[in-house]
Amino acid sequence: MDAKVRITVLRRTLNEDFLKEYADEMWKPCSVFRDGQEFVATPAVMPEGFCGWAWTDIQGIVMTLARGGNFIGISPGIFITCCTDGFRPVAFKLERIEPSQV
Repeated sequence: MDAKVRITVLRRTLNEDFLKEYADEMWKPCSVFRDGQEFVATPAVMPEGFCGWAWTDIQGIVMTLARGGNFIGISPGIFITCCTDGFRPVAFKLERIEPSQV
């Protein structure tokens, strides 16, 4: 049985140096999320209000955690990752919600 996964927005960042060199204009940090925001996901369903681009980036990790998998070098049931927007990446903490925690 799949567990749910809590997705917490740790930080929205902005690489101003990349924007100055490679973009036509300056952007602001991602406006889809706010720091500290939380979502609960099941492996195959993107949470309501979540960014489709970011979901594509993290869905495989969500699936791994939900199915009981862990990653070497990090506490069991947790993973820290970010979306692939090089100009304004968003960092996420993914953590498995054990059935006993529901």
